[in-house]
Formats: sequence, structure tokens, C-alpha cells
Amino acid sequence: MPVWQRIYEEISDPNFVILCAAEDTGGEAAAGPIFDAANATFIQVVDPDHIISSAFNFVNVPSAAWVDEQGKIVRIDEGTYSKLHELGEGDTKISFGTDVYSEALKDWVAKGSDSAYVQSAQTVTGNIRQHSSQQLKADAAFRLGNLFRAHGHVDKAEHYWEMARSLNPDSVNFIRQNLTLSEEGSAGETFRNLMGDYVKSGKDYYRPMDIQSPLQQDDEDTA
Repeated sequence: MPVWQRIYEEISDPNFVILCAAEDTGGEAAAGPIFDAANATFIQVVDPDHIISSAFNFVNVPSAAWVDEQGKIVRIDEGTYSKLHELGEGDTKISFGTDVYSEALKDWVAKGSDSAYVQSAQTVTGNIRQHSSQQLKADAAFRLGNLFRAHGHVDKAEHYWEMARSLNPDSVNFIRQNLTLSEEGSAGETFRNLMGDYVKSGKDYYRPMDIQSPLQQDDEDTA
């Protein structure tokens, strides 16, 4: 979050807006201190029922959509990290994120539709994950579980959260949300093991990004 605040200040364009949604059933109590600690000046909302990620069918966070001045989506659904990250140590260490996404974003803000990182309508359409009937049922079960938890019915909440995970096992959002209520949190050993399983099985944790690092581009240019 602090890194995105720095990037937002660097861009400093009145026509550019970051709308950051915290997908957290803990609501303001859980997400508010994170926003406050970052001294974020962009728009911040809390989405306890994951309505935004469900609408875009994002399976993990952070994910994003670029929306232009006409309300048209020009890029969508990828791991939108502001920098490289590492979790764990030794053989269990996992690297994730990218150092190229924020530079692509700056290019888009500066050049608009002329940016090389704007995706075609066909690509955007292809990258939008279509909702299956199972996923829609999962979203409903997840929200029902949140409602029961809010009213103190923990057993019923767990029942519907488990139903949501069973109906949509590819949703890392559901898994990580449940982990936030555990002692280890959403980035602990269980989460690291989950990421490791994705890598070992060749399953995409995020859709591969079509943005090259400067070093990759230099290699192609000199080839």
C-alpha cells in the first residue's frame, strides 16, 4: 500500500484515479488501519462481501482493471503488484510479484490509448473470466456465510464458507479470507504452501502477464 501511494504521488495527474478496494469481511476494523498506516490519498473502499472481485471474477488479490475516460476496460485480471516480493526462507522461499507493472501503468497514464500496454477489446474480452453457475452459487454462499458471522453464528458461517470453497475451489480469495481469521494470517505457512502447490502443479496463480521487463526487451532488441 505505501508503494502504491508513492507511485500515485509520482504520477500526480488529476485525470488519473486509483480506486483501491479492500476485500475483507473484517470491514473497516480490519482494513482501515492498513489504509491509515499507508497515509493513502487515493480513493479507498472496504468491500466485506467481495462484491468487486466477484463482479470481475478475480480469483486472487491484488488484481485490477484499467478503465479509461470513456469507462472502457483496457486491461484486466493479472497480478498487480507494485514490486517484487519474497516470502519464507531457504527451500520454502517463494518469489512473486513484478517490477514492471507500475512502469506500464505510468506509460498508460502518460500516453492513453497510444500506450503499448493497452489491450485490444478482443484480448480484454478473452481475459475476462466467465462466471459459471457454480461460481455464482459460491458467491451467494460466501455472502450468506458473512451474514451469519456478522450475527454471531460461527458454525453456520463456516458451513457456508466451506460450501463456497467447494463450489469454487479456484478462488484464492475465499481461501485467504478464511486465513485472515486464523492465527497465522493470510500470508502465513498455509498460504505459502498453497502458492508452492500452484507452482509445482503448473497451475497459474495469476494469468501470465504480457508485460516484459526492461532486460527482456533489451535481449529481444539485440537478438
